[in-house]
Amino acid sequence: MSKKKISLTILVLIVVGIIFSQLPPIKSRLSWRVEVAKTYLRGVINPVDAVPTARPINTPTNEDVQIIEPTQSVDISPTITPTESATLEPLPAQVSLPVPSYELQDMNNCGPASLTMALRYYGWDGNQFDISDIIKPIPQDRNVNPEEMVYYVRNYAGWLRAEYRVNGNLLQLKKLIAAGYPVLIEETFHFNEAYYPNDDLWAAHYMLLTAYDDEDEAFIGQDSFHGENQRISYKSLDEDWRPFNHVYMLIYLPEDEAELALLLGDDWDEEKNRERALQASLRATEENPEDAFAWFNLGSNLLYFEEYAQSANAYDKARSVGLPQRMMRYQFGVFIASFQDHRTEDLIALTEYALERTPNSEEALLWHGWGLYQQGDYAGAIIDWERSLKYRPNYFDAEYALDFAR
Repeated sequence: MSKKKISLTILVLIVVGIIFSQLPPIKSRLSWRVEVAKTYLRGVINPVDAVPTARPINTPTNEDVQIIEPTQSVDISPTITPTESATLEPLPAQVSLPVPSYELQDMNNCGPASLTMALRYYGWDGNQFDISDIIKPIPQDRNVNPEEMVYYVRNYAGWLRAEYRVNGNLLQLKKLIAAGYPVLIEETFHFNEAYYPNDDLWAAHYMLLTAYDDEDEAFIGQDSFHGENQRISYKSLDEDWRPFNHVYMLIYLPEDEAELALLLGDDWDEEKNRERALQASLRATEENPEDAFAWFNLGSNLLYFEEYAQSANAYDKARSVGLPQRMMRYQFGVFIASFQDHRTEDLIALTEYALERTPNSEEALLWHGWGLYQQGDYAGAIIDWERSLKYRPNYFDAEYALDFAR
């Protein structure tokens, strides 16, 4: 074969390869492989360490944190009796709701894919990309928050409504499913393989629960990664749900709001829900002072009531006990508490740690920028906020920051 023909054949193969690489299924796989390779290389260049603990001047003792008390507007003493203990009638031993059409997630898309299935339960005919195009238009964005998914439902899912609450429990999940409401939760995801040296194999994941069985002591969940109708034991679900403050999200029809409010009782009121969550997380820290997630949840619940110094103390304790490497990819209250309590060095250290694991985290970039701003580095702050908008177009918090600085 002549050199000319060989060159032409190679050129044709390259062109065909480029064309095939742009086909959605192949492009998605290639993009994911590229992301995995970049993540591993980043872990080699910047070996992962433990989540940084608080600066010595701010490190609280157990006694310092255990006496946390909010302002007079919030009572954290255990005075509220959980309404779920007084159900009007016994729940069925097994309930199985109709399973919506399954949606296998694309790269980093468990939130939009899980929300898709929740919406399909009510007749919605979209897919995960309709959602991700709005709330995470960059495929490499590794996280969407419950607030972002609620925003999508309220603004883009037509007639449907959505709410999320924290401090859920297994009985509450069963009550909702028995009443005909599938429940979307955020839980722990355990990797089967390391993505970088010394990977702790811990991440976050969304799951739509559609059934339960008391005899088997398990829920059935629609898992956008592992497949439909996955069995999750009550014990495993409760343990994996705990790091996320037992957050749960509900999609519902407008005409069902009164019934849903009755089912949730005190938890329908967002403020009362957070008061109860605050009580529960405080009790959890007293029962097990070495439970990092209990302290982290306490920090998040105090933050809701703008108890910034006490929130930061609780987060400090969680960090000293030990948190997963990717914790601040998904939850950002520790950034806010550090900023509001003027712990600028901590804020910089925490956001830089988060960005080592997730360089395109728009939230970490936002708060790193605010840390630089507190230090007087206004140019550096603007660079961070512009990068944040690059990775999350139309990110309101970054737009606000830029407007504020300019």
